[in-house]
Amino acid sequence: MAQEKTSLLFVKGAAILGVAGLVSKLLGAVYRIPYQNIAGDIGLYVYMQVYPLYTTLLILATAGFPIAISKIVSERTAIGDVQGARRSFRVASIALLILGLFFFLLLFGGAPYIADFMGDDHLTTPLRAVAWSLPLLPMVAILRGYFQGHQNMMPTGVSQVMEQLIRVVFILLAAYWAMYIHEDAYLAGTGAVFAAFPGGVAAVLVLLWYWRRDKKNNPALYADSPADEGDAPSENNPTWSNRQVLASLLRYALPICIGALVLPLIPLVDSITVINMLQWSGMEEHLAKVMKGAFDRSQPLIQFGTFFATSLSLALVPAISEAAAQRQHQLIATRSEIAIRLTFLLGLPASVGLALLAEPVNVMLYGDSNGTQAIAVQSLTIAFATLSIASAGILQGLGRVMRPARNLLIGVVVKLVFNLLLVPFWGITGAALSTVLAYFVAMGLNVLGVKKYTGAKISWRQTALRPFLSVLVMAVVVLVVEWGGYALLGGVIKSERLFHTLVGLVAVGAGALVYLLALLKTGGLTRGDILYLPKGKRISAFLTRLRLLPPSKDHVENA
Repeated sequence: MAQEKTSLLFVKGAAILGVAGLVSKLLGAVYRIPYQNIAGDIGLYVYMQVYPLYTTLLILATAGFPIAISKIVSERTAIGDVQGARRSFRVASIALLILGLFFFLLLFGGAPYIADFMGDDHLTTPLRAVAWSLPLLPMVAILRGYFQGHQNMMPTGVSQVMEQLIRVVFILLAAYWAMYIHEDAYLAGTGAVFAAFPGGVAAVLVLLWYWRRDKKNNPALYADSPADEGDAPSENNPTWSNRQVLASLLRYALPICIGALVLPLIPLVDSITVINMLQWSGMEEHLAKVMKGAFDRSQPLIQFGTFFATSLSLALVPAISEAAAQRQHQLIATRSEIAIRLTFLLGLPASVGLALLAEPVNVMLYGDSNGTQAIAVQSLTIAFATLSIASAGILQGLGRVMRPARNLLIGVVVKLVFNLLLVPFWGITGAALSTVLAYFVAMGLNVLGVKKYTGAKISWRQTALRPFLSVLVMAVVVLVVEWGGYALLGGVIKSERLFHTLVGLVAVGAGALVYLLALLKTGGLTRGDILYLPKGKRISAFLTRLRLLPPSKDHVENA
């Protein structure tokens, strides 16, 4: 009975964290579009120059620690060492606050030198503005880890969403104030990066509210001394010293930290190299900043395009872990094959569709066509990034946590080398191409790892050939609709943005419908694939009624 309750808590907790994570990622992908509309390409440039460095330092200061704290607290509580659990919390608090303060001083004091290294002295103030959140956010990580250690995921989930929501609202209000009152894009960028501080304050307040409520409902966990003998550590499981707690924290947190550290390095490479390489090639400073801002337009589009893969990855890790624990090797291989195929089925058309419709989508979202060629090239990242994320989820589920991080680090090196080679000659299009190559390398290494460790036999005819044929049909239809829209609506609609919005939306709708029909007709999407989707049975039955899917064997036999 207790085991069933624990399993239920685990599943419920995983669901809460998964939903909260997806909502936070969705908010994080969408807000940059209205922010750019308010602050312009210079405002977006300032934000994207500073934020990857801040993210890197934040990961060094906090990543892995919530999981490490939750693991230690859970372990000490399970053996009755409540004092040890509280000591773990106190030691982690002191260690992370010192680390956060160290990185604050490093970034605040070193801001002029970092700005000069990035090729823009005006970035000193935004760098110092974002530094203020570094001493605060470690406390958020500590509190989240403590609650997770007690199998209470709700505080983490609610605080994640609230932090992101307050941050996004602050970014947009600050940008509006800076642009419409002061007409200063750098001030808008400063406000945008400073938004991490009020977001962190909101998260702390939410977590402290849960802390106070939990302390009232479970006073034994917060008492200064054990409530009874059952709460005291036994001779076989003595309470840990501060040194043991710190050593255990580092042992659990460092591998996760190293793995997470790789993610912001690709945009950080762009922050350091693109402006410098553009100016080195002879481009005027202001124009170089505008072009870097235009290059950064594609970031939310790529994030949105990889949204499904991120969702799938969250589900894959426990599903693969469960099968691995039960040593069901065939089930691991089957789930891996289906995950890669479904990911590619969605990533490929998203890449090709955005490449074909880069201009109308660019004008629709950002108001002009600046950077369209770079968006078209970088859209190919979606196909490789989705496969990279899904395959990383499979490897993590198998316990190969460091392999995806290593593969992505190799991709970062590829990104750096090709940025230095291509940006001086091809500008931001060269930077876009280097991003595609980086994710292609990381994806290829991940997929090879999946084949090696799962024994998955990926059918390239089913996984690649049929989707490619379907995308080819989709591309023809999208181009015809796009050209037809330009011919029919060109002289009718005066607003360029409204004109491109209508053309883009109609082309996207037509392309999505044709791609789905082509997949069903070529057999690229089967009944078995559909059944793995949420509401798969209903979708399958609906498509069967429309005669887009052949009747199932059971249906035929019953008939």
